[in-house]
Amino acid sequence: MNANGAAGDGLKPTLAELVALRAIAQRRIAARKGRHNVTGPAQSSLRGRGMEYAESREYVAGDDVRHIDWRLTARSGRTHTKLFQAERERLTLIVADTSPALYFGTRVRFKSVQAARAAAVAVWAAVRDGDRVAILRGSSREAPVPPASGARGALRVLDALVRWYSQPPQDDAGLGVALDHALRLLRPGSRLIVLADPRSIAALPESRWPALAAHHEVVVLLLTDALESAPPEAMLPFALGDHRVELDLANATQRKRWQQEFTGPVESALEALPRRGVRVYSLQGDAPSESWLPLLGRSQSQVA
Repeated sequence: MNANGAAGDGLKPTLAELVALRAIAQRRIAARKGRHNVTGPAQSSLRGRGMEYAESREYVAGDDVRHIDWRLTARSGRTHTKLFQAERERLTLIVADTSPALYFGTRVRFKSVQAARAAAVAVWAAVRDGDRVAILRGSSREAPVPPASGARGALRVLDALVRWYSQPPQDDAGLGVALDHALRLLRPGSRLIVLADPRSIAALPESRWPALAAHHEVVVLLLTDALESAPPEAMLPFALGDHRVELDLANATQRKRWQQEFTGPVESALEALPRRGVRVYSLQGDAPSESWLPLLGRSQSQVA
């Protein structure tokens, strides 16, 4: 094991390396704190027996007599009991882009492997925070991995990451479909982590993001590669199926087209998404997989 988790071959993620990231994630991210600086689960709008008063209703057989609302009972002439704000686990939902463009890399690991590792970091940070974790991708056939808490929930998500990022799924329906699925799972106050190729983000209208960011903490991780962001000024060969193509990136016109294809979507996302209330980070394949963690729990003004 090295400082960045158990080493894989960089071509396909392994369960061992994703599990090994637990120590890094839980060391680098602090559990969220509630009132009076006390660590604990997030409050929800559910009604139950918690610590915060929510409302009163008429008493029914079986209610705890210690919670009778005597003032309302005296005013109404009918026995009422107090309800209290329940506590529940927050949902951390990971949306995994499985675009074929992710299964590529030139330094240390494929972008797909980095996506799996970054997602694993998010999972272990969520477990430390006491969240339930779930994951989905853009598919019309495969259902999301349902929310669950603790190590059991984490391992179910990690298993999906290994499957999805070992090779491109044949039924990838795109990031837009994945976000549609996400909207059906999210509840106000959830944390949404989106792992995506920059071109997948560029294909979406900016209008997709404000509604998500208004009710949830949204972090978008852009998976990039060193060759895409800073290609050498040289003739580079590429294999396209059975064909071989050479690009002269010393040529100004070719280089400009390259930048429009690869650098442009990254720069656009870094500029546009924060205006929509979304935290965004460009994560290169050879970067530490946990380097984006400081974004969690920060206000948009702090990120800016």
